[in-house]
Amino acid sequence: MAAEHNGQLGTIVEVLEKVLDKGLVIAGDIKVQIADVELLTIKIRLLVASIDKAREIGMDWWETDPYLCSKANQSYQKLQAENDSLTQQVASLTQRIQDDLLSLD
Repeated sequence: MAAEHNGQLGTIVEVLEKVLDKGLVIAGDIKVQIADVELLTIKIRLLVASIDKAREIGMDWWETDPYLCSKANQSYQKLQAENDSLTQQVASLTQRIQDDLLSLD
């Protein structure tokens, strides 16, 4: 029995090693529609791979997700502040142009 158990464990370890080395992707979509109106879409993606393999194939979302990475959260907040500033500048310039156009009348 011990020999069989060790053989099975060896096989499982080999399969896991191959999956982590090559990667395994499972993908699926669930859509709820009524009369051609999409009400809900759920996208399910599962990637089983080593971190090195995932990076090699361009999968590094965990490094840029603000909920998973503090650096990404800081970058997101910086971009949000920059976006807010630019939005205010555009609004100010738009208001100036409108005022200038009204003054020409």
